[in-house]
Amino acid sequence: MTAGRVLRVFAITWRMHMKMLHRSVFDGVMQVVWPLFFATAALLIYRVHGDADALVYAALGASVMTIWTAISTTASAVLQRERGFGTLELLVAAPAPFPLSIAAIVSAVSTVGSYGMLATLVWARLLFGVELHLGRPLLFAGAVAATVLSFAVLGFVLCVTVVRYRVAWALSGLLEYPVWLVCGFLVRTGLLPEWLRPLSWALPPSWGMAAIRATVEGANPWRQLALCAGLAVAYGTLGVWLTETILRSARKNAALSLS
Repeated sequence: MTAGRVLRVFAITWRMHMKMLHRSVFDGVMQVVWPLFFATAALLIYRVHGDADALVYAALGASVMTIWTAISTTASAVLQRERGFGTLELLVAAPAPFPLSIAAIVSAVSTVGSYGMLATLVWARLLFGVELHLGRPLLFAGAVAATVLSFAVLGFVLCVTVVRYRVAWALSGLLEYPVWLVCGFLVRTGLLPEWLRPLSWALPPSWGMAAIRATVEGANPWRQLALCAGLAVAYGTLGVWLTETILRSARKNAALSLS
């Protein structure tokens, strides 16, 4: 496929799934209400000592955490839903590359999840008086975009497993809390046990979160951004390879529908 056709397929798939997500009561409630629960709980805990910097730390972490919540639970459920509708086989058999379709679906979920980040920051400002002083707004926007992309790629890898295994979506939900803990959204990674820190370094959202905090603190985020982007490319490559491997297995065993 030419680059123009790839972009067209991606855009159409993204647009259709954005419409589906906006018409889902479950997804709508989760994206509108659930992030506020996370933010309120985190900010109530961090404001005990009246430390303004701690509140900023918690607000940023809670806002980014909402994107991962959306991706870990919704992205995998989308393909499970396609299987229930009987359209998963059509996606696999379509001329468009199947990894491209999955990437567009996960990107739609990430886009909706980005609203949760904005809503959380606004909620923190209105209810708790948390103010973000952005010395480098453009770098902050770039760090946010890189973090959202890293979440999308990580969700892409998790989403691929649902193609072959019926209950793999439950694994995505199980990983929701460990990932935001290991990536340092609300707890500094320096407080983690030493044996767990390499896992944190291997996940791109950890570096995306570090880049966001660096821009707010006025520090240089380029190292964190480079690591986040590099790991995202590695995970994207792994996702494409897993997709082809799992599809070959599904075709060989005639088990794509798992019925």
